[in-house]
Amino acid sequence: MLRLSYRMRMGVLAVLAALTAASAPAAAQSMPSLETVLREVEKRYTAAQFSAEFLQESTIKAMEITDFASGRVYVRYPGMMRWEYQAPEPQAIITDGQKLWIYRPQDNQVLTGSAPAFFRDGQGASFLSDIRLVRQKFAITLHPPEGENLYELRMVPREGALNISQVRLFVTPRTYAIARIVTLNEYGDDTRIDILNTRFNVDLDPSLFTFEIPPGADVQRIDE
Repeated sequence: MLRLSYRMRMGVLAVLAALTAASAPAAAQSMPSLETVLREVEKRYTAAQFSAEFLQESTIKAMEITDFASGRVYVRYPGMMRWEYQAPEPQAIITDGQKLWIYRPQDNQVLTGSAPAFFRDGQGASFLSDIRLVRQKFAITLHPPEGENLYELRMVPREGALNISQVRLFVTPRTYAIARIVTLNEYGDDTRIDILNTRFNVDLDPSLFTFEIPPGADVQRIDE
């Protein structure tokens, strides 16, 4: 077995300490500033059109209920979104920025209302269609990745929100695309949406973001 003298051992420890000290600033520098992340996300999503797949997991903590859903989302700046749920059952949430339609084909039911009222305070991931809402509506802090190579933006509403205590955006390094959205409320409930296979610079027809109510549908207002 190789034995090192006391002087040699101390020399090795000194070298290791120097390497550790040298590597610490480099690791710290690899984490961008909050302003950098926000600026790059804004560049990616301002005036954007994109589509993606999504997986959604919603948990009601008090009742120990967790629901899963999946589908596709289409977004056109500013304010236009179409969430097409394919599982567990078909459903569509559609807005042109002013009007809102929620269509449940199995029940032939349409809920209608005001999009600004429904999506207020960043609910329903509305900031995807107007990224300026992030700075306007939330106080934001940046957190290093925990277990995943994603930057985490923790966003607390600047004004009291009825159904939101915090929103967490998880952003991919280099591309600055939003990979996950987690919304929490004061009761500990949360909704997690993973956004997959995002396609930017697609040409989305404005007709995607309007809705013709089917004949005989049960129509209800959700803001009355």
